[in-house]
Amino acid sequence: MSTATAGGPAAPGPPGPPAPGTRRSSIVRTRPWLAACFLLPALVLLGALVVYPIVYSVYRSLFDASGTGFVGLGNYVELFTDDDTLTAIRNNTIWVIVAPTVCTALGLIFAVLTERVRWGTAFKLIVFMPMAISMLAAGIIFRLVYEQDPDRGVANAVWVGIHDTFNEASAWPGARPRPNGDLEKTGGGAYTTGSAVDAADPANLPLVGVPPQDLADAAEASPARPAGDGGVTGTVWVDFAKGGGGEPNVVDPGEKALAGVVVEAVRDGRVVATATTGEDGVFTLPAEADGAHLRLPASNFTEAYNGVNWLGPSLITPAIIASYIWMWAGFAMVLIAAGLAGVPRELLEAARVDGANEWQVFRRVTVPVLAPVLAVVLVTLMINVLKIFDLVYIIAPGATQSDANVLALQLYLSSFGTGADQGVGSAIAVLLLLLVVPVMVFNIRRLRREGRR
Repeated sequence: MSTATAGGPAAPGPPGPPAPGTRRSSIVRTRPWLAACFLLPALVLLGALVVYPIVYSVYRSLFDASGTGFVGLGNYVELFTDDDTLTAIRNNTIWVIVAPTVCTALGLIFAVLTERVRWGTAFKLIVFMPMAISMLAAGIIFRLVYEQDPDRGVANAVWVGIHDTFNEASAWPGARPRPNGDLEKTGGGAYTTGSAVDAADPANLPLVGVPPQDLADAAEASPARPAGDGGVTGTVWVDFAKGGGGEPNVVDPGEKALAGVVVEAVRDGRVVATATTGEDGVFTLPAEADGAHLRLPASNFTEAYNGVNWLGPSLITPAIIASYIWMWAGFAMVLIAAGLAGVPRELLEAARVDGANEWQVFRRVTVPVLAPVLAVVLVTLMINVLKIFDLVYIIAPGATQSDANVLALQLYLSSFGTGADQGVGSAIAVLLLLLVVPVMVFNIRRLRREGRR
């Protein structure tokens, strides 16, 4: 406090604290070179790795393939008239909508469910492990998983196993009647005898078209004998002898039996009896079959189910998105689990005390509290999928690569593929930048709002 003497001015008191920001402002004003020295390395790297490529890409997108002829916005017009690029834009839209949403939803479900189990940490580790695999390795793995051959592709091996559990496989796929025989093709792929059968005369049903390797373990066919009780008997066999010889429509020694073939007796369009051939190819029908026609149903000859064409035109994009979700669901789970660990437990308990069930607690308490974390995960994955390239390039075979095309892949093919045109490639790069910018602006604004709270 300053003091004053009679008739004199007040004595100055001790100086007060400097105004906020005074020292910092004075350093910047008096020694700007010091601030520049600290910022210069970062500015150089930013300019060399970010600003210059962006500026050059915009400049290059205004020129033709040779880089000498100015075409203005011609390359951008080509983007929206070229079928491959339009397919890439459509697929990128599917990627941006589906992949981040599913990854975030699975991450949220995994994080919530594993919070209450003792082995939750081990489960999280297993789900997160694919993140340690490179996109190249993951692409190779899933290219093998989606192989069409069930003996090589895991997806089709599982799918075929499930299918065959509920749908019995055919006995002899591809078999067909011997030409000029009594069996005639009828509706639905079945074969029916042209004449009615007689209990006193065994029916011979010769077939051909069975690969020799499928007959390696087959027993030798036996001629059928009359049943003696009015029943109808017969033999289904491969009427073919190695090296030729033998008599057509007759069971010759050495010819192979077809076991497990279903034989139906049909009268007036109605099945009156059914039998299955034994190991020697012989079948026996009851007396009701006397005078009926014999039919071999199509189920005996249908080709074996070979699974789903995962890499075909209609499923290639969903299949690749599934491989991406396998990799990135763990990333979403870890971030969401970290946010879930910070949710006040008393808030959840209060909701339960108020009578809310677990679904209501999850929907009205957990999800709203985790909204900032969910937004971070969703936006991060959206930016990531806009740049997806590796998985599509590796998994999609050449025949369907155009159906799985995305912008990053189209950029590469346009710039360095057949008929390379780096003007068009640069235009695609600028388009990708314009698509990413709104997402980044949204993320920055959200982070600023979070910082002001």
